[in-house]
Amino acid sequence: MDSQHSLLSAAVQTGASAARRFLVLFLPSWPTDYLKRRDGQLQGPLVLHERIKGGLRLAAVDAEAARRGLSIGQNLADARAMVPDLTVREMDRPLLEAAFADFADWHSNASPLVSVMTDVTGFGDLVLDITGVAHLFGGERAMLRLLLTRLRDLGYTVAGAVASTIGAAWAVSHFARSQVLEQADLETVLDALPVQALRLAPAQVAGLTQMGLKSIGQLRQRERKPLQARFGVSLLTRLDQAYGLIQERMTPRLPMAERYAERRFADPIGLMDDVLMTCHDLAIQLSIRLEAEGQGGQAFHLFLYRVDHKVMALSVNSARLTRDPEHITKLFSNRSERLEGEYDAGFGIDMIRLAVSSVAELDAVQLGAFSHQGVAEDLDQLNDRMSSRLGIMAVLRTQLVESHIPERAARLVPALAASNDQARDRAWPLPPRPLRLLPVPEMVAINAEVPEGLPASMIWRRESYKIEKASGPERLGAEWWRSGQRLQLVPTEPPKKGETPPHIPNLALFEPDAVTRDYYVVEDAAGRRFWIYRQGFHRDGEPAVWYLHGFFA
Repeated sequence: MDSQHSLLSAAVQTGASAARRFLVLFLPSWPTDYLKRRDGQLQGPLVLHERIKGGLRLAAVDAEAARRGLSIGQNLADARAMVPDLTVREMDRPLLEAAFADFADWHSNASPLVSVMTDVTGFGDLVLDITGVAHLFGGERAMLRLLLTRLRDLGYTVAGAVASTIGAAWAVSHFARSQVLEQADLETVLDALPVQALRLAPAQVAGLTQMGLKSIGQLRQRERKPLQARFGVSLLTRLDQAYGLIQERMTPRLPMAERYAERRFADPIGLMDDVLMTCHDLAIQLSIRLEAEGQGGQAFHLFLYRVDHKVMALSVNSARLTRDPEHITKLFSNRSERLEGEYDAGFGIDMIRLAVSSVAELDAVQLGAFSHQGVAEDLDQLNDRMSSRLGIMAVLRTQLVESHIPERAARLVPALAASNDQARDRAWPLPPRPLRLLPVPEMVAINAEVPEGLPASMIWRRESYKIEKASGPERLGAEWWRSGQRLQLVPTEPPKKGETPPHIPNLALFEPDAVTRDYYVVEDAAGRRFWIYRQGFHRDGEPAVWYLHGFFA
C-alpha cells in the first residue's frame, strides 16, 4: 500500500467530527492456540490449569476439549477422569500476556490504533479504531472478513464485530455471530444480549440474575438509582458506554505517528541489509512529504512486521529537526550494529513502516558558498550517530546551570537533549573560569604575608609552589536554599537497556554555612596558573582553610 494513502492519513482526512468505528477481535482459545503454534508437538485435547481457591482448576481449554465436555473452572481431577487422553499444562500468565501484547502490536498493520482489552483478562480481546481506515480494505465487512480469515489460517479460533462503541463491539463479538453492527441496529441487537455482555463482575452478574434481569433490554427498563445503590456506578457506566452515552477511550500500545511511510513485501525478507535498504527508501519518501509540508522531525521509529505475528520496533532520536534521508538511515544503521545480536527476523518480515514523531516546522535554508552555518549541524549529526551507536548516555555535553558556585554551574547532559539550551548557554556571560575544574576541591597549605593578604606560597600534594603573581579576590556567597543537596554531575535516571551508565562520583552534600569563598588566580615561577580560594575568615586566631579548585594552564 502506497505511503501517500497510509492508514493514519486516511483516518486524519476523515476529520474529528466523523463517528468513531471500532473493531473488536475475540480469541477465546488464545492460550491453547498460541502454545500449539509455539510447540508443534502439543496436540489436543489441551487444557491449562492453575491453582484457584486452594485447588487445581482449568483456566483455559482448546476447542477439542470443549467439545468433549470440559470447561473453564472445572476441577482438574474431574477433567482427567472425563478425558483420559487429556494433555495438561500449567498456565503461565506473564508469558501469555507478553505474547498477546506482541500479537496486538502486529495488528497495527491494519490500523495504527490498537489496544489490548484487559477488562476480563490480559489476553484474548483486541480493539482496533478503524475510523476512516476500513475503505482501504474495501469496507468494514471486507476488513473484518480479512482479519478473521488470516487469523483462522494461522490456527486461531476467533470472532469479531464492528460497532460505533467499544462496548457494543465487544458484546457482539462475544455473544453474537461475527457481524458489522450499524448504528441504527445498535439498540435492537444489544437489548437481546445477556447482561454478561456488559463486561460486568461475576458478583454483579449473579445479583442481576437473582433479580430476574437476564438481558440488557430488561436491565435498561429498570430505575437507575436502585441499580446504582445495589451494584455500584460501574454497572451504569458499562451500560452507557455500550450505547454510546459515555465515551470509552482506548490506549494504543504503539506511539501514534501522524506521518509515516510503509512497504509490504510479496515475499518476506530477513537480512538486516535488506531492512536498511528499505529503510533508506522509506526515509526518502518520508523526507519528500516532510519537505512538502515544511516540517522536520526529531524522533524516528522503524517497525518490522514479522509473518509470525510479531513486531520489532527500533527508535532513534536526532539532536535537531531533520528530514535528511541519509542522516536518518545512518542513525538506524548505527543502532542496528548495537542490536545485531538481538535481531531476529523469525520466518521473515512482510512489512516495514518508518514513522516520525516530535514534528515541528523546519524551513528550507540556502547556505552561501563560504558560509559556516552548517558546522553546528554537522556536529549535531555526529553526536546523533555516536549516540545511536554507543548509547544516549555515552555522548554527553556540558550544560550551564543557574548557579554561581563553580562546581554547580555546569553539568553533563546527553548531547541529543541539549540542543534547546545551546542558545541560552552561549548568551550567558561568565567571569573567567579555569580550563580544568576539579569536581571536589582539594585542600592546600597557603603562606601569606598577612592573614587576609595575597598568597606567597602553596603546598599541594606534598609539593611546594612559590607564588610569583596573584590577583583577586572574587567573593562568592552561599546559596542557602540548596542546603543538604548533592551535586548531580550527570543525570541519575537508570540507563535504558543496552546503555552503559556513566561514572557518577559520590560528591559531598552542599553546606551553605561553609561556602563563603574568596577566589584568587595565582601563578608560580614556572608559569603555571591555579585557581584557589579561601573558605571562611580568620576568627579568634584560627586560620582560614584554603582549597585548590582548578587550573588555567
